[in-house]
Amino acid sequence: MPRFACAPRSVRYLARVLGAIFCAMSCGVAVAASGTGPASASGATSARPSASVVANHPARAVDASAVAAPDAAGVVDPRRAFLLREVFAQDVARRLKVSAAEQRAYADRLQMALGEHMLGNLSGEYVVVVDRNANVQALFIYFRATPADSWQMIGASPVSTGRPGEYDHFITPLGVFEHTPSNMDFRSEGTLNENHIRGYGKRDMRIFDLGWAQGERGWGKGGMSQMRFQMHATDPDRLEPLLGIRHSKGCVRIPASLNAFIDHYGILDAEYVALVESGKSLWVLKSDRQVTPWAGRYIVVVDSARKSRPAWAPAPGSKVRAKVPAGADTAD
Repeated sequence: MPRFACAPRSVRYLARVLGAIFCAMSCGVAVAASGTGPASASGATSARPSASVVANHPARAVDASAVAAPDAAGVVDPRRAFLLREVFAQDVARRLKVSAAEQRAYADRLQMALGEHMLGNLSGEYVVVVDRNANVQALFIYFRATPADSWQMIGASPVSTGRPGEYDHFITPLGVFEHTPSNMDFRSEGTLNENHIRGYGKRDMRIFDLGWAQGERGWGKGGMSQMRFQMHATDPDRLEPLLGIRHSKGCVRIPASLNAFIDHYGILDAEYVALVESGKSLWVLKSDRQVTPWAGRYIVVVDSARKSRPAWAPAPGSKVRAKVPAGADTAD
């Protein structure tokens, strides 16, 4: 399988896009989480000044083949991994505008969690961070080129994690979880359950399987037991609008466009790439995927212990909550 898919581009246009992004990086300014609105003091932007969660965006101007282009010496500068911010802003429909101070705070949480798992020197690959706190419910993608660098955010989106209170509902476990083919991913069939809900989302959405984990039971007397921990899309019509509040049975529910982004660019596929390069064929991987050289393998779940909801992580409105279908919490 080819590692990169090439697409024709206007050289002059691409040079202008990449030049602008590298200029922002060299000045120490974070590339905007969205390219459609004015920049704030933190360097973040928003497609709509009144909204933290942004809607659809035009077709992308930068693709993976451009992001991973080598220099004259044939070397790919790892700082080019930050160009995926622009792709995230163009491909992911639901995005959060996170201030620079908050981005640094989550970078610190990420580094602390990695250090506790003997991964403090991890670098050169993308890492997914999830804040399971009831007042946040957000996912962040981070990257740093070397251990001496600070982690920097690529993008953020709302999610839903485990909501306690009902039988077989777990509180999403904390920790560092490795995404490995030992727990092979699969894809959604897009079928409706008895409550007319597509629990894994529309057909062909990828289920990122993290294997068995110790989860805190959210019913009865609590305690710990085994749960199957996954990250996946959810019903696009009935449940995706609820992202931003705890609503799953323990897994991490993510927007469909974020699922497609992580899948297409191999954000968590380092070990899957290694298998493919060894000559194995994996049906779960699509033939048109564009994996960058910085594919990662870790999902880090933290809890920020917030007592109130930050403005950048808005909860679904009352109209959305009023339309919650019967049996919505039985899907995961």
